[in-house]
Amino acid sequence: MADYITDSITVRGDVGAVYRLWADFENFPHFMESIKSVTKTGDRTSHWVMAGPLGKDLEWDARTTDIQENRRIAWSSTQGDIQASGEVTFQEVTRGSTKVTASLRYEAPAEALGEGMEKLFDDPKGMLRSDLEKFKQYAEGTHEKGMGGSMGSQGPQGSRRKPGEK
Repeated sequence: MADYITDSITVRGDVGAVYRLWADFENFPHFMESIKSVTKTGDRTSHWVMAGPLGKDLEWDARTTDIQENRRIAWSSTQGDIQASGEVTFQEVTRGSTKVTASLRYEAPAEALGEGMEKLFDDPKGMLRSDLEKFKQYAEGTHEKGMGGSMGSQGPQGSRRKPGEK
């Protein structure tokens, strides 16, 4: 059975800078706790690795299905351990403030619905809320560091550590 979740958060930063930071999927391990890596494999394709239950990674490939610069990014998994699709929209609230809305539809793998997988997908709404809050901290932290004015056009520089890692 597929689940659908959606949530929003307002981020301090202009819509273009917030969009560019999110559009670089390789940034995701910085603010998505369960995502270990995202590797761009083509113009609109990527490979994802997520920390799974009992130390087993879950992997899948995804295709970006729609890109509307500074407005919307949509995607769908194409193969792998998780079937998912979704979109993130970006809306200027005020000058220098952007509403980010993430909507996800996913199916946990049927063969992995044991106790470990059940815990992983136990609170998807809470996981999305946490990821959005971490994105806000990450984006606003990038802005505060003066990475080129409005969060910088290239996103943060340096290592790929998650927030709080040393």
